[in-house]
Amino acid sequence: MVSASWDGLNYSHRQLDLLVLTSQKGIQMYESDGSIMVYWHALDTPEFPTAKAVFARGIAAVQEKYICVGVSSGSVLVFDVPSKGSNITLSEVLEEHKEAITDMASECSGNLECIADLVSADDSGLICVWKSGEDFQLLNKIPGFDTSCSSVKLWKGTVIAGYGTGQIRLYEGVTGILHAEVTAHARWIYSLDIAPVTGLLTSAAEDSWVRVWHLSLTPETNSVEIEHMYNECVTDTQICGAKFCDGDGYAFAVTGYDLSEVIRYTQA
Repeated sequence: MVSASWDGLNYSHRQLDLLVLTSQKGIQMYESDGSIMVYWHALDTPEFPTAKAVFARGIAAVQEKYICVGVSSGSVLVFDVPSKGSNITLSEVLEEHKEAITDMASECSGNLECIADLVSADDSGLICVWKSGEDFQLLNKIPGFDTSCSSVKLWKGTVIAGYGTGQIRLYEGVTGILHAEVTAHARWIYSLDIAPVTGLLTSAAEDSWVRVWHLSLTPETNSVEIEHMYNECVTDTQICGAKFCDGDGYAFAVTGYDLSEVIRYTQA
């Protein structure tokens, strides 16, 4: 990991670069090339078999010090990553969710201290907004009304949430005020991604469509607007992933279930 000041002039380097993987067995942290595993956290398995699967899902790095991982019980595990060496420890367990974690995201824009810098979502649609630190602070809980929030992002204090209904909602993170709601897809949204420099947003869903949106902030009214920019259909493919290839959103890549390739799109 390399952090830079907002003007890009100052850099600080961390000795430990990590690749973090989650699975039904546990959480694995490797050196960035995947060659050496530096940490392993096994998930607690129930003493008696149950109908619920045990898994870890959702990863977010916060403050270049913490790695947060969600698990099927609804807990969020906070791992403290040292500035040097590989003595990673489980420092805190956040217990606000009652359903399985679906996604997590972190973000800090500019050189100003972020009020909210972590967001977590679960299968019931509940979204928790956090302020990280030695003791993580819960800032807000945004109800989901029993609709799974399948993907979540955080951009300049705005929570961007995608749902199983195909809707995208924009909330003010600290207050939970709903800024906008868009019926973006006909089926389940599986992936959201944000280009932090330009405010471009991708949404990808089971309906075979990937869409690009533009988010804009209006400081005078403290509101966020969303505008549709572009569509692309991957025929007969349930799209399960979409990701910008750069911070400007100049290019993005998508893939789907049973698709053995990654398709890349660029602006003309």
